[in-house]
This record gives sequence, structure tokens and C-alpha cells, in this order.
Amino acid sequence: MQGEVVFFYAFDVANEIVPARVRSVLGQQPTEFELAVPENYPRDVPLVKPLALVPAVEWRLFGQPVRLLMRIYEVGVVTLTARVSFTVSALSELARFHRPILEDGRPLGRAAFEVGEQACGDLQDALVRPSSVPEPEAYTAFVCTNLGPARDAPAWLAEHGREVAGLLTETNPAVLSPAQVAEVLRLQRSYATLDLVVPDWDAAFVVELDGSPDSVLYVFELANLQLEEFRAMDRMLDAYLDRAHEHLERRPLNLFGISNSMLSTLRRFRVDATKLADEVSHITKFLGDWYLARVYLAVRERFHLDQWRASVHERLTQLDQLYNVLHAEVNERRMLWLEAAIVLLFVIDVAVLLLGKK
Repeated sequence: MQGEVVFFYAFDVANEIVPARVRSVLGQQPTEFELAVPENYPRDVPLVKPLALVPAVEWRLFGQPVRLLMRIYEVGVVTLTARVSFTVSALSELARFHRPILEDGRPLGRAAFEVGEQACGDLQDALVRPSSVPEPEAYTAFVCTNLGPARDAPAWLAEHGREVAGLLTETNPAVLSPAQVAEVLRLQRSYATLDLVVPDWDAAFVVELDGSPDSVLYVFELANLQLEEFRAMDRMLDAYLDRAHEHLERRPLNLFGISNSMLSTLRRFRVDATKLADEVSHITKFLGDWYLARVYLAVRERFHLDQWRASVHERLTQLDQLYNVLHAEVNERRMLWLEAAIVLLFVIDVAVLLLGKK
């Protein structure tokens, strides 16, 4: 059994990355990434074209060189994929890739974070409202390009489904219940007898016996990117909502102070968050290929992207409500001061008239 393990890492580094401002990253000039598509691909479907580069690092994992590819997306995300070849006699031998340690002693995730942090430093001039580099959203795909004598991937899965479920859930296959095995295999996708995709929450099993798995892997990368962005937006919205609630509890009495400042901040953030949520949601419009679209829908369900998207929109709605409350509060306060000023001017006018008569 031969293939490769592909590790995906997504870093949310800013609200937006301006491609025209991107210069040298990790000592290289990024170029526009072009995804190879079949001849029958719809020509009117826009393709996402991030900037891409191959970081010049020399890592080895379990005796094999690690091949890296970095992509830079306008939505403020930098992704890093690490690919390692394998040759094994049983699926159980792949379990070690769930906790990969490079030959220099560093966990692969830690080494990926350091590369992402360095790239973020090189991208500073291109970042719009940058954020500190977070721990990346990670995902793993086990890709088999040779199953030995087997040439029918779905039939092979029917025989080895319990082993695949054990690999994806990091569990001894012998202790998995039939219900759990069925749940792991529930969203399997296959176009021909030579290919197969079984996505789960933390890892996926992919078979490509004839052809390249790159288009399927790109689907995983984009879905993982969306998950990272929705989580980041959810955290930011929570922070802004907490600030707004604290402000409402304090209720300062000044006319043009904290309320106006908070109002301006909420207005700006509401626009940014709505724009970003829309861009992230539509980044998969490139899926004009029906099979890739089915793979994406399965991965979306595993990642609970609809729930994350709903959570973001719910908080945006709450933000709108708070914005309206603060806006009404500022207007009421201004009206109160205006009414007080009118009364004061009336009193002064009456006083002047009375004093004039004397």
C-alpha cells in the first residue's frame, strides 16, 4: 500500500491580504496558483487564485522528506500543506502520522507554526488590520495511490471499512461499534471505481488509483480555511459583544465620548465582519465540477460549517441590535441636551426681558 499523508494548516493573520502589496515571502516571490481543471469545467465559474510558493525547508518525517506548499488568500488566511510519502503493509501503520514528530525533534504542527509566523512577518505591508498569528487549524488526509492488487476502491472499502474507521478516529478498530463504523463511513464519496473519499472531523481517507488527488485535496484546504475563518470571526464577535455589553452597563453620561467611540467601532466592525463572512462563504464558488461539489458538501457537514456560519450570522444580528441600541442612546442623549439648551436659552431670554423692563 502506497501513497502520502497530507497535513493542512490554516492561519488567520489579518482581515484581508492585498495581493498587489505582497513582495518576497520566505525569500521567494509568490506566483498566482492555477488549479488544473478538466476540459468540461464550466468556463463562467470563477476560480479562486491565491498566491503560492514552495518554502525552502529541509524537514524529514519517518525517514521521508517533507514537501511544503504555502498559499496566500485575500481573505486574510495563509495556508501551509505538508506532504509525506509512505509505503506500508497495513493501515494500522499509518496511525503514527496522527502525532508527527520531525527528525529534528519538533512536532510538525510546531514547525508549521514557526513557518507561518515568519511568513506573516514578511507579509506585514500587505496585511489589512493584522492579528497575532494564532495556532493553526489543522487537518490530515491519508491518500492512497496504490492498494496493492485491488482496483475497485468502493469494494476495497467494504472489506476494510472498520480499519479505515479506526485510522480516522485514532481508535483500535476491534473496539469500534458497528454504529460508529457506519457513522464514519456515512459520507463516503466516489465517482469511479478508482477513487474514493471518506471525510471525518479530524482526518480523511482518500483513494486515487488513477490520476492526481490535488483537486480533492484543494477542497479539503478550502474547507479547513473556512473553518478557521468562521472560528476567528466567532471569537472576534464575542469580544466585541462583550465590550458593547460592558459599555451599556456603564452607561456614561457624556454626549460625544465613549458612546460615539463605541458606535464608530461597532459600525466599522459590523461592515468588516459582514464583508468577510460573505467572502469566506463564497470562496468555494470554483466548485463547478459536480463530484468536487459533492466532496465539499460532505466535508462541510463534517466540519459543521453551516453551524459555524449560523453562529457568526447570529452574532452579527446581535451586533446590529446593540448598534441600534447604542445609536438610539446617543440620539436620546443629544435630544436631552438640545432640549436642555433650548430651555436654558428660553430662561435667559425671559431674564433679559425682565431685567430690561426694570
